[in-house]
Amino acid sequence: MNQVLVLNSGSSSIKYRLIDMDDRARLADGTVERIGESAGSVADHAAGMDVVLGALKGRLDRSRLAAVGHRVVHGGDRFRGPTLIDDEVCDAIRELIPLAPLHNPANLTLIEAARSAFPDTPQVAVFDTAFHQTLPDYAYTYAIPKEWRTDLGVRRYGFHGTSHQYVSRRAAAMLGREPEEVNMIVLHLGNGASVCAVREGKSVDTSMGMTPLEGLVMGTRSGDLDPAVSAYIARQSGQSAEQIDQTLNKASGLLALAGSNDMRDVDTAAAKGEEAARLALDVYCYRIRKYIGAYLAALGRVDAVAFTAGVGENSATVRAGALLGLEHLGISVSPKRNAQESKQERYISPYWAQTAVLVVPTDEEIEIADQALQVLGAQP
Repeated sequence: MNQVLVLNSGSSSIKYRLIDMDDRARLADGTVERIGESAGSVADHAAGMDVVLGALKGRLDRSRLAAVGHRVVHGGDRFRGPTLIDDEVCDAIRELIPLAPLHNPANLTLIEAARSAFPDTPQVAVFDTAFHQTLPDYAYTYAIPKEWRTDLGVRRYGFHGTSHQYVSRRAAAMLGREPEEVNMIVLHLGNGASVCAVREGKSVDTSMGMTPLEGLVMGTRSGDLDPAVSAYIARQSGQSAEQIDQTLNKASGLLALAGSNDMRDVDTAAAKGEEAARLALDVYCYRIRKYIGAYLAALGRVDAVAFTAGVGENSATVRAGALLGLEHLGISVSPKRNAQESKQERYISPYWAQTAVLVVPTDEEIEIADQALQVLGAQP
């Protein structure tokens, strides 16, 4: 058995990939979208699993399927690594729904559908939060009442862990070193965005917090915000906590500043001189730059800065803007290298740079597949 089916579910989507792990080839992949939405035809993630099975018909040989790997958004402080799924694990994921009310229910529904579809195949959960379980207590602790921390589980958890783990390992390989020998800052910049400080292969700080709202400016999320703003808006406008939360998550960020949550649109508009887009781009890059400075201080020595995900991999403007003015700290980009379009891993820093600046395309699906086989005692 040498195949792994990876199911990467969002709140309203399922990305799937069938991988031959002998040569890491994609045998099939695709996306099921608009799940549970009025404009879509897929009622829930269980129905989405039926769509996936239909798409895999004739391509999937069950006798060769070693595992089904699932992305699960929130593992709280219970899961420190990939975990073989059983009824107890499903119960734990269910108990963690209050920490991820949009994603964990969808993840759980898909897991249950996959267990039904493949009753004899091991199923493995890979948690977005697991990579960040190595954060020291002073990095994950908020200065809030003890009962909030202990009884309600309020702390920094971090997200995008699967991507940060994959990219940090690939970046170390590009440097010709083992992950345990490298300190780096990984910038996962997509519609959701986060920064991770990685010391010797382990996450020691990250910008997202208890939820994915904290940290960088994102496509529709505000990122860091004075906590008193929510109370102020509630008093002044009469909006509920739920309404404000929805606005901060779904109607803020680039969308609020520039009218689009797509960085390609913002970049184009800024180049045409549109002031709102210019401001949005400046705010976006400035927030990244602040976090880079903070994590330089946290790590002490930084061997590499790695850009990944949709914006990080494709926007030369953002990469240059995020590192603007850091030359005196040994971090800079080569304009020629940075401008070159490529889907490959590459250096964009000058040859003489003290700190390597890299673009590393992320691959969460292959990381999930690798971790699934690791749980089963196989070597990818």
